[in-house]
Amino acid sequence: MIFETVVVGPLGVNCFILGCEQSREGVIVDPGAESGRILERVGELGLKIGMVINTHGHFDHVGGNQKVLEATGAKLLVHRDDVHFLGRAADVAAMYGLDTENSPVPDTLLEDGMTLSAGALTLRVLHTPGHTPGGCCLLLEGEGKVLTGDTLFEESVGRTDFPGSSHESLITSIREKLLTLPDETEVYPGHGPATSIGRERRYNPYLTD
Repeated sequence: MIFETVVVGPLGVNCFILGCEQSREGVIVDPGAESGRILERVGELGLKIGMVINTHGHFDHVGGNQKVLEATGAKLLVHRDDVHFLGRAADVAAMYGLDTENSPVPDTLLEDGMTLSAGALTLRVLHTPGHTPGGCCLLLEGEGKVLTGDTLFEESVGRTDFPGSSHESLITSIREKLLTLPDETEVYPGHGPATSIGRERRYNPYLTD
């Protein structure tokens, strides 16, 4: 399995490039900015990108969608409850003094439990609302890794002070969809360093009783 992180944009989004070593089929998760850097690495890896997946619709995670989709011909996948964010990305970024591009509409809507494949690589969609209504995590089946977007971070959780956010929903999502995974599962969040389910179960102040 090919698994690479490219940190992009002023907010330091973790964009993930995933691929099957045999078929060279690939997936890009959260190309939030700096599409040129992302595409350069994809070329170096010799991957054919078939899917671009957004863990949620906030501007810092979707701002590179347009250019990446144009360059690769890939399909865009987002949960239905976050589609409304895509066409507002530029306006919302401007509120923070930042520039980005609006995203095209998705080709496919993510659903809880959906399985996505790229060669031998398999991802299972976990709908984890809270940070946004359509926030999703991606479990790499058989690899012991989960991409958590802005749902779960090292000793922290996603912000819930945005319109449509819910702290109660977020904590429920984490407890029901993520803390049920094995302790050794590696957690790769949308910002910041990697961690593990076991570490967060023990040390995350938002999750410990």
